Amino acid sequence: MTADSTDAGDEQPATDGGAAAVVDESPEFATDGATATDLVERGGLRDTVRGTVEVAAREYRLAVRRRWAVGAAVVFALFSVALVVLGGSEVGPTRVGAVLASFAQVGVYVVPLVALAAGYDAIVGADESGSLEMLLALPLSNLSVVVGKYAGRAAAVGGGMLVGFAVGGALLVRYAGVGVVGAYAWVALVAVAAALAFLGVGVLASALASEKTRALGAALAAWVWFVLVHDLVALGAVASFDLPQWVVSVAVLANPADLFRVLVLRTVSTTAGGIAGVLTGAGLSQGVLLAALAAWILVPVTGAVVALGRRSV
Repeated sequence: MTADSTDAGDEQPATDGGAAAVVDESPEFATDGATATDLVERGGLRDTVRGTVEVAAREYRLAVRRRWAVGAAVVFALFSVALVVLGGSEVGPTRVGAVLASFAQVGVYVVPLVALAAGYDAIVGADESGSLEMLLALPLSNLSVVVGKYAGRAAAVGGGMLVGFAVGGALLVRYAGVGVVGAYAWVALVAVAAALAFLGVGVLASALASEKTRALGAALAAWVWFVLVHDLVALGAVASFDLPQWVVSVAVLANPADLFRVLVLRTVSTTAGGIAGVLTGAGLSQGVLLAALAAWILVPVTGAVVALGRRSV
């Protein structure tokens, strides 16, 4: 049999007289020297999606092993139960709005913190441990690596949050009845969406940072800005100047924490004061708010893909 007639996967004699070479059509993670361009040429979108799913599954297993999902479930179970219990037996149809509003007012501190903590070491941590170099040596694109890492952590954190919110929801149903389920489910889903946005910010910080400590500092700085400073600046500007409505709208769209707060407060029957009252009066439709929250998920992850391409590993 000549070399020209040999099928892929069969043993071929080496031209230099050495050991026989084997042509191996191995699975998608074989280190055969293929580049991301080769991967696209071989299988295109299918192989890219397959590689992304494999990275996501690996990242999810690591997240579960590190107790991130359990930690998120415990944090948000305690958080939701505490807010419901503080309302006590007085929670009823006339008090449900106030209880749900408290999720927005207090959750705006907790949700970003948990999400940023879960995302800040996604890239730089893998770089320091050597696993990022291993992933990039495989036929995987930067898109597959970043999106896979993001998706795996998002599944762990989001799943843990939903479990935690379910505990508080069960207690709220006991006090207020099943009629509150729809509104409470909306609050929980919006909280998860906001967490996914801040997780993306954390992953972006991780891709830009050269060291894990710098990524942590960037994540903490992001929390301080979005949760504390941004609203103080916005409220001060509104109180000091006669600003047009579109400026307030831009302030809301520029902060995923405010998007979370406005989306929740607009669906409950309560009167918000302070910065919350200013933000809820921004005149933005629910569709625009949801689209902005989706953009806060997509843009940081896209930025992380670009940053990884420029990173020296």
